[in-house]
Amino acid sequence: MGIFDLFTLGTVPQIESVQAPKKSLYEIKVNALDGSELSLSSFKGKKILFVNVASKCGFTYQYEELQKLSEQEKNTLVIIGLPCNQFGYQEKGNADEIQSFCSVNYGVTFPITEKIESKGSNQHPVYAWLTQRKLNGSIDSKVKWNFQKYLVNEEGALQEIFSPKTDPLSDALLNAIKN
Repeated sequence: MGIFDLFTLGTVPQIESVQAPKKSLYEIKVNALDGSELSLSSFKGKKILFVNVASKCGFTYQYEELQKLSEQEKNTLVIIGLPCNQFGYQEKGNADEIQSFCSVNYGVTFPITEKIESKGSNQHPVYAWLTQRKLNGSIDSKVKWNFQKYLVNEEGALQEIFSPKTDPLSDALLNAIKN
């Protein structure tokens, strides 16, 4: 039995209706990998795809497709990678190691944040907003594994959640970005 057999990675609950969030995503503070503040409000008017990423995961190959998607949809979408070491301890690197890995191996140019926690008592506020209905106004969810994807619409409302297995260039994700 492989490690992925231990987790349900299939479907993620679909959001039936998008409501106004209880708290604005754009108010949340997050730092880029270099320690500077990454202003989420600067992305108003574009969709944002949040992806918890890890360098040593079986889904790490998705970095390449995320980069292609970032280039392909640069006028309407921003991808933000959030390194997380909570799933199989697959992101042990420090900021310099993560930056080098992403740049050298996948040519990543989309924003990567500082290493964060996507669940638990030290959950980063971005993930609190993404996973808690009381904050996002739409749905409660759990981050199941590395490379789970959260799509936020142009107005800052949670639009859709995609499982780690969802290919970044899949029809499902591309259709959600275009709608």
